[in-house]
Amino acid sequence: MTSTVKSAMSSTPVTITAAELQLLRNAAKERDALKGKLRVVTVERDLLLERLKAFQRKLFGATSEVRGSQQKDLFLNEAETLAPTAATLPAQEEEGTPEIEVAGHKRKKRGRKPLDPALPRVPMRHELPESERVCQHDGQALVEIGVEISEQLDIIPQQVRVIQHQRVKYACPCCDGSIKVTPAPARIIPKGLLTESALAWCITSKYQDALPLYRQAALLHRFGGDLSRSTLAASVVRVGEAVQPIINLMRDHLLDDDLVHGDETTVQVLKKPGKLAQTKSYLWAQMNGSGPPVRLFAYSPTRSTKHAAELYAGIKPGTVLMTDGYDSYDKVAHANRRIHLGCWAHARRYMIEAEEALPKEQRGGEHPITQFIALIAKLFAVEARTREMKPEQRQQIRAEQSRPVLDEIEAMLLQHLHTVLPRSKFGEALHYFHNQWPKLVRYVENGAWPISNNVIENSIRPFTVGRRNWLFCDTVAGANASANLYSIIETCKANGVDTYRYLVALFKALPLAKTADDYEALLPWNLKTSAV
Repeated sequence: MTSTVKSAMSSTPVTITAAELQLLRNAAKERDALKGKLRVVTVERDLLLERLKAFQRKLFGATSEVRGSQQKDLFLNEAETLAPTAATLPAQEEEGTPEIEVAGHKRKKRGRKPLDPALPRVPMRHELPESERVCQHDGQALVEIGVEISEQLDIIPQQVRVIQHQRVKYACPCCDGSIKVTPAPARIIPKGLLTESALAWCITSKYQDALPLYRQAALLHRFGGDLSRSTLAASVVRVGEAVQPIINLMRDHLLDDDLVHGDETTVQVLKKPGKLAQTKSYLWAQMNGSGPPVRLFAYSPTRSTKHAAELYAGIKPGTVLMTDGYDSYDKVAHANRRIHLGCWAHARRYMIEAEEALPKEQRGGEHPITQFIALIAKLFAVEARTREMKPEQRQQIRAEQSRPVLDEIEAMLLQHLHTVLPRSKFGEALHYFHNQWPKLVRYVENGAWPISNNVIENSIRPFTVGRRNWLFCDTVAGANASANLYSIIETCKANGVDTYRYLVALFKALPLAKTADDYEALLPWNLKTSAV
């Protein structure tokens, strides 16, 4: 069998056999199959390039999600940016703040912040030599009529000293049958080497100032305190265990609140039973939304739902839970029948990552990702304007201004959800929105509910900063102790309590506490601290 076709190059008919026709058809099918494979390979290549760019940004890019080009590059331009100007000249001696007469009132001249009046003052008197206390006109001796005062800030380095406890012994002068020794004072670490002040300094330096223990040991060595890092570490662990009653009370207060925030971050623990040193462990964070601020951290070797359920066991009925999109929180909220809020900051972060994965020429303008980010910015702008308002007023403004924006975001979400590759960054962002949508829009129902979980992320940040310095925990006991001490440090900061003074007072009073009321009086917002 033969077929007659016209050549593409000539109008002259060309005769081909059935076998040749079949070969042409097979070639066409192979070509179509190769085109399909090429499309798949191209898509996979684009996805891999997108993920490569995301990993590169995590390694080398800025972590800030701030949009715009107004930020200064202080790393490269620090000298130019911070060059001395009339407002940034080196601080001068404090000579009092002159007053300017203005009609109707007196106004103090603007200048640098005066030195804290609560700081101790050490007067240093400067006098003229006797030979210069003579009048140049008539030769009479000059008399003192006052002083001109200027102030400088002085810093005394760490003073290391030894407290020598002398326990007096008593005996009967008439017989050898009665000998008494003054008992040793109660200590947070029985027979501990470090005083309460030394322990407070060590813990504040590590957990608030992110100074690792080996650096503390080197610093103390320069001032005569020859202590090893292992000695400091053992003391920190003992104190972290001793404050557990305070942590338990803080947890009771937190779980009794109307609003609880939850989040978690990773931590590396070297010596874990049955696990390699490289495996990740987790530090869970919790905070309340009203009443005396409570910030709690808890260590867990896993990120399991079981541990999450233990942390939130006993949460008060009616409590609202604000978290990110991690599944364990959904299960905790469902099991306890709690209202669960989604975090718009996390949702926005997915869109930011999707925008950064785009080629530069596609960013901005009318691209859907940019439109999503702009709409989310409107939601946060409403929150910024209503930050100081009462919940009732905020709820009304949310209903008027935020709900229309949410409707617009939802319409865009449904429009693009099934038109974008699910494995792309934009697709991941859209599916996160879709899965979290009921929780994301729920905050507008109550003016007291937050739009995001940013406040607890800010509480975690000191831990993540410290983690860059000390890198890991050695043991599980050390991780638990660190979680307890971070809880106390961050709760003190949230309540405006001086951390060092509180710890000194707590370590002195804790060994004497016996009843629940005694421990309640030692909470950061209850304990009265004095100058140390």
